[in-house]
Amino acid sequence: MDRDIVVVSNRGPVSFVRERDGSFTPKRGAGGLVSSLAPLIEGTGTEWIAAAVSDDDRAAAARGMVDAAGFRLLTLPLDVDDYRMAYDVVSNATLWFLHHGLYDLPRRPRFDRHWREAWEGYRRVNEAFADAVVDTAPRDAVVLVQDYHLALVGAHLRDRRPDLRAVHFTHTPFCGPNSIRVLPEYAAEELLTGMAAYDACGFHSTRWARAFTACCNEVLGRAPRTYVSPIAPDADDLRRVAESDAAAAAGRDLDARVGDRRMILRVDRIELSKNLLRGFLAFDDLLREHPEWRERVVFFAFVYPSRVDLAEYQSYRQEVEGLVGRINAEWGTARWTPILLDTDDDFPRSVAALARYDVLLVNPVKDGLNLVAKEGPLLNRNDGVLLLSREAGAWEELHDVAVGLNPFDVSATADQLHDALSMDQDERHRHAAALRSKAGARAPRDWLDDQLRAATAETPG
Repeated sequence: MDRDIVVVSNRGPVSFVRERDGSFTPKRGAGGLVSSLAPLIEGTGTEWIAAAVSDDDRAAAARGMVDAAGFRLLTLPLDVDDYRMAYDVVSNATLWFLHHGLYDLPRRPRFDRHWREAWEGYRRVNEAFADAVVDTAPRDAVVLVQDYHLALVGAHLRDRRPDLRAVHFTHTPFCGPNSIRVLPEYAAEELLTGMAAYDACGFHSTRWARAFTACCNEVLGRAPRTYVSPIAPDADDLRRVAESDAAAAAGRDLDARVGDRRMILRVDRIELSKNLLRGFLAFDDLLREHPEWRERVVFFAFVYPSRVDLAEYQSYRQEVEGLVGRINAEWGTARWTPILLDTDDDFPRSVAALARYDVLLVNPVKDGLNLVAKEGPLLNRNDGVLLLSREAGAWEELHDVAVGLNPFDVSATADQLHDALSMDQDERHRHAAALRSKAGARAPRDWLDDQLRAATAETPG
């Protein structure tokens, strides 16, 4: 690739911490995008543009473009009110809900004048990102814009920097034509026009690409080029974490807590789309319908808070904790707690658990991909069984080896938990081997290369 690369995302590869002497120390960011993409471009001179999120980030942003942790990093000190409206109101409370099918339509959403102001804030944030690209991107560079927070950047780039080749990648699902009608007409048209201005739009699965195309044809009467490129875990990085002292200590603790019982596992955010409640209800049903599993299986739920400022998420966490408490009170004994719920974000501990599960439950209502569904089979040493929602983007890659779930069917999920726990060793071994092969078929480099190819491919005339 002989073109310069510019990555544009809401959150960057590092955040900054102010030291006592007034200097700023970069700290590697979290999340699937950073963990997959950052190692591939670190030290290459790639420019990365991101929002200055914390107060320390904003203070560090005053220095402009800096070299930090192997990147040429530009953090944008966006207007605080604009960023709050763009991130909290439009991105998290509207587009996330829309694309994941989370709205209770008789009650939400309500697009009032406050929301219209928030959309204007979203527009201004996208314009600020576009201004930064226009001002700093090398001539003829490839611009890789990430996710639904920055859907409108492409339209500004096409008008002001036609030398650039820009692609957009959506890490969530994409809603269909019926759901896009929920948005105000002006917002739906502006959103899709902005995305259609990119040279191509990428998605983790064919299903989401088709939904996007259908929305564009419905609203705009035209659709841009799309491409499908599921992101992959960094197997080497996972292996390093699995071999770390922290993971080894967590593994010993897990072994002591599990004992000779079977282990069901989920590793998730406390997120409405992840479907935690129905997963616990299915386990409750399993214990009721199959009493032979009482005291013989433990459900570890390593789930950490998400979007804690949104009332819906605060309420959801309370429901999760209340349901777990009720199930443990009903079925637990002096020597057995059925569900072990832990809300600490401890990655080495999660990696250690993924190496040990007998059954991994991944049952989202809808998911752009779900990286855990591929990380688990790569890490697991116990011939574990993967129960995977057909609504996860990863289902497209793993459908012929994973056990498929309807995430809304609690009783069927309970039956599949029973079948997975009862699977004989030979079948488990074949299942796990096939999963490892599929989950390891791609590497993060493949995902990056697909974006670069999409950016430089000739558009049909």
